[in-house]
Amino acid sequence: MNEELQNNIEQRGPIQTIGVIGMGYVGIPAAVLFANVPSVKMVYGLQRNSPSSGYKIPMLNAGELPLKGEEPDLPGLLKDVVSAKRFRCTDDFSLISSCDAVTIAIQTPFLNPQDLIPDFSALEEGIRQAGRYLTKGTLVVLESTITPGTTIGIARNILEKESGFIAGKDFALAHAPERVMVGRLIQNIQEHDRIVGGIDETSTRRARELYAMVLTKGRVIPMTSTAAEVTKTAENTFRDLQIAAANQLALYCEAIGVNFYDVRNGIDSLKGEGITRAILWPGAGVGGHCLTKDTYHLERGVRTSGGESLDYPSGTESLFVTARRINDFMPDHMFHLLEVGLNRIHKEVRGSKIALLGWAFLANTDDARNSPSEIFYRRCLEAEAEVRVHDPWVTKWQGVTISSSLDETITRADVVVIFTGHREYHSLEPLYIRNRTGADHPVIIDGRNLLNPDRFIEAGFVYKGIGRGDKNNHPIIS
Repeated sequence: MNEELQNNIEQRGPIQTIGVIGMGYVGIPAAVLFANVPSVKMVYGLQRNSPSSGYKIPMLNAGELPLKGEEPDLPGLLKDVVSAKRFRCTDDFSLISSCDAVTIAIQTPFLNPQDLIPDFSALEEGIRQAGRYLTKGTLVVLESTITPGTTIGIARNILEKESGFIAGKDFALAHAPERVMVGRLIQNIQEHDRIVGGIDETSTRRARELYAMVLTKGRVIPMTSTAAEVTKTAENTFRDLQIAAANQLALYCEAIGVNFYDVRNGIDSLKGEGITRAILWPGAGVGGHCLTKDTYHLERGVRTSGGESLDYPSGTESLFVTARRINDFMPDHMFHLLEVGLNRIHKEVRGSKIALLGWAFLANTDDARNSPSEIFYRRCLEAEAEVRVHDPWVTKWQGVTISSSLDETITRADVVVIFTGHREYHSLEPLYIRNRTGADHPVIIDGRNLLNPDRFIEAGFVYKGIGRGDKNNHPIIS
C-alpha cells in the first residue's frame, strides 16, 4: 500500500501549492511562512465566511493582520507574500483540489471537561471540506491538538468517506501538532523542533518534506501519528503540572508566612550533573486554549485507545487532573485575597469598586481565550461588586466593557487587581494609583508578582500577592 501511495505522491511532484484550513493563531503564521518559501508557488488560507470570523478574509487579503498584540516579523511577512501574490485567503474550499498539501488547524475545546467529550464539530467540518475536494497524492496534516487516536480514527474515516479514497494508498495522512506561543508565533514555527507522525512511513516522509521547508533551527522528529498526538497533549499536560506545583507551593508559602520567590531561588540554586529542579512561576490562573484542555485530551485518549487496560493505583485521582484543578482554583484564590484585603480596611466585596487590570491571559497579547480574569470577574459580580476592566490589547469581549484608559479604570477604586503581566503594569507608581483612587488605604492585589510590595506598603496600601506570605499580613501604615 505504501508503494502505491509513493507512486501517487511522485506523480504530483514536489509540494508547491498548499492549503491551510483555519486562519487563527496557528494557521495564519504557518500559511505566511509556507508562502515565503521560494519553491512554493501558492498558499490558500481557507477560512469560513462566518459572522464571527469572516472579517479575516478581506483583512488578510489586504495584508492586514487580524491578530492584535506584538507578533515580531509576522505583519511584514504577511504584506510581502500578499504583495507577491503567493498567499490568498478565501472561503472557496474547492481550491483544495489544486493543493499538494493541506493542513488543518482548528480549535478542539471541551464543552464540559468532566465528561471527557471534546467538541470536535468545527474540526470535523474542516476535515470534511478537505475530504470533499481531495485528489490523489495529496498530503493531509492535522495540526490541531487532538485526543490520541483521532488521526487514525475519526479523521481517517471522514476523509475516506468524503473522498472515496483510501488513506495510505491514495493520499497521505499525518499529525504534526503546532507548538507555538502567542507573541512569538513566527519564531516558534521556525525554531522549535517539529513532531511529525504519519499513519505510515510514506505519509511521515511526505509530512517531513512539508515542514522542513520552514524550519530554520528546529529539526523534524518523526514518529507514529498516535505517538505525535500523545507527545503534544503530554507536553502541555506536563507544563500545566509544573505550573500547578508552583501554585501549590505559593499557597503553602502564604500559609506558612514566607516568600515563595526566596524559596524558589533557594531551590533553583542546587545545580550539578543529573540535578533538575525546574520550578515555574505561580500566578492568578492559567488561561488560553491549550493548557486548559489538553490534559483532558490525554485522559480521554487513555480511556478510548482500545489498548491495554490502565494499571494505576486504585482510588487515586489522576495527578494531571489534580494539577488542572489547582490551576483552575487560582482565580478563586485571588477572590480570597480580595476578601481578606478588603476586610483589613473594614469593607466587604459587596458594593466595593474593583479595578481589574488585564483581560488577556498572556502578557502583551490580545489572546483572552479562557482567561482566568473572567472567572474572577464573574465571582465579583455575583458578590455584587462594581468591576471595571482595563486592558491595553483586548478592546472588546462579549458582555464585558473593557477600557483602554487606565486612569478611568482605577479612579475611585477600592481595590486594584493585577491579573495579566502586561508591560504597562510593571511600572505602576504607588502615588499615582493612590491619587486616582482617592482612598487612604487602597487595596492592591498582585497576581503576577510585578510590584515591589514595600513601596506600596510604605505608601499606605493594603498589599496582597500570590506567594507573598512574608508581606500579606503587613502592618497598615498611616
